Amino acid sequence: MLSIVVLISGGGSNLRALLEASTDAQYPARVIAVGSDTDASGLAFAEEFGVPAFTVYPSSFDSRAAWGDELLAQITQWSPDLVVCAGFMRILPPRVVAALSPNLINTHPALLPAFPGAHAVRDALAAGALQTGVTVHIVDEGVDTGPVLVQQAVEVRGDDTENSLHERIKVVERELLVQAVLDIANNRLALTPNHPDSPRSSTLS
Repeated sequence: MLSIVVLISGGGSNLRALLEASTDAQYPARVIAVGSDTDASGLAFAEEFGVPAFTVYPSSFDSRAAWGDELLAQITQWSPDLVVCAGFMRILPPRVVAALSPNLINTHPALLPAFPGAHAVRDALAAGALQTGVTVHIVDEGVDTGPVLVQQAVEVRGDDTENSLHERIKVVERELLVQAVLDIANNRLALTPNHPDSPRSSTLS
């Protein structure tokens, strides 16, 4: 059974998808703790599913490195097999990445390496992209630069707003993350570097 700590900063829709998947006895992964950097509304899902949660506020520390050290301490006390950044909006300090990667993955609402960063959906629309999508990748010390594990495309429609496109991306993102964790647990998806120009494609439609 793959044990997971999930990190969130907001609404936690990806967290909820993993929590719901793990209620199936046949799903080979369980969320054992949820962490956040803020009073995220998604922490309510941890409470709903009876999963322990912790919050490490950056404002409580004198430096980003000190915050990262405490976050890492909170994570490692659970000895997880995998850490999932699911809408976690802070760049992890190098010591945290070094300690956890490659068993540290992130979801991103674009087909990396296109449109990295915090405004991927807005950037795709501004660029006139005909499609964007979702990437699940290993976290490295860069911003959305880690090895790609799996991707799924999402069409950009002519009447899309940032909100409407993001909502459709989120649906795919939840499915892709649940499937990626399943494949990691079943050793069908290896947490090893691969060339980012040759990502694996999801069979989800």
